[in-house]
Amino acid sequence: MYILQPSLFSFEDWLEIDSSDRLPLFFAVLDLQPYASKLRKQSPQGAKPMNREAILRALLAAPLEGISTFTRLHERLARDIRFRYQCGFRIDEAAPSVSTLSRVFSAVVELGLAEKLFIDLVSQCKEASIINGRHLAVDSAAVKSYEKKQPKSKSQETGNANWGAKYDTFGNKLAWFGYKFHLAVDTASELPVALDVTPANVFDGEMAAPLLEHVVTTHGWKIDFVMMDAGYDQVKNYETVRQYGAQAIIAMNKRGEKEPPEGIASDGTPRCTMGYDMVYWGADGDRLKFRCPHAVGKVDCPLGIATCSESNYGMVVKKRITEDIRRYCAPHRGTQNWKLLYNERTAVERCNARLKTNLTANDVHVRGIRKVKTYMFLNAIVLLASALAVNHIERHKKTA
Repeated sequence: MYILQPSLFSFEDWLEIDSSDRLPLFFAVLDLQPYASKLRKQSPQGAKPMNREAILRALLAAPLEGISTFTRLHERLARDIRFRYQCGFRIDEAAPSVSTLSRVFSAVVELGLAEKLFIDLVSQCKEASIINGRHLAVDSAAVKSYEKKQPKSKSQETGNANWGAKYDTFGNKLAWFGYKFHLAVDTASELPVALDVTPANVFDGEMAAPLLEHVVTTHGWKIDFVMMDAGYDQVKNYETVRQYGAQAIIAMNKRGEKEPPEGIASDGTPRCTMGYDMVYWGADGDRLKFRCPHAVGKVDCPLGIATCSESNYGMVVKKRITEDIRRYCAPHRGTQNWKLLYNERTAVERCNARLKTNLTANDVHVRGIRKVKTYMFLNAIVLLASALAVNHIERHKKTA
């Protein structure tokens, strides 16, 4: 039986460690040489090349240190000798210029190095038993653009930033010009396992399938449950999750909802001849079992049991999940087990909050969807590498 555990590491406690002590621990779990070796020479012919691995380290240290621009990163490297040294630069060499940092970042974008490193770190976290991978939560978050605002029709031509809108928890409509980053998060560790970026006008429900496909095809994991909010309440998302042998736990979107078939509650619960909701009594594979509510003591039916069934067990109704995969699931909607699973969805909200509040995902200063996506991957990499670093520390404490 899967039991939800608290986060395996406290990212907030990790951030409390002094920067000069934290960075060596952070870099100790990152082997960046294979990725740095793929970067092309960034300096003009004849000039002394900059340390590409050190620049890559600096780009990764930036989100951890709350640095969101190349200018601020250059300034920190120039004035902070210890920071420069910990990133891998020699003390006697000058900090890389803003243009050099920008060119290396562009090379990282072109080669897709951030996504490759992200995938490798997810695998490392799984191997270290930091990530469980059986329960996932999917959600998106808004990202305001650094680009010039333009009409929606013009934005659609470029495929970059666009206008998006959503409702907050109080029903207020919020609009922004920019992007969305979409995450699949392991609920046990609250760590991202798949990430994508789209223009802000792309509906959340369209991105669940690509994220899950990435997890299954890239890592080959066996998934049991996938939790999503009402924005993903589409038949195709239930079908996709089921295709991977898992169960979707999705809140129903009742906006524009049609009346359910006669004798069925909106959540799929069958109703007895007296109109009472029957009681979910477990599942056998794809077959859900519901019992007479009077027989199990949930209601005091004036007709008793005998009218509906000759057995003292009371009337039983069985439903196959395939009859209506949106309404039927195991465990059944509204049950305690369903609610416990759905509550795990908050893991993705906390992951989003860390990326946007503790790191720099909410302070984008690059333009174009490919650069924004790389920028988000760098932030997500910081979460994964931090988890590996803390895990390394804890292991050494146990063996000491």
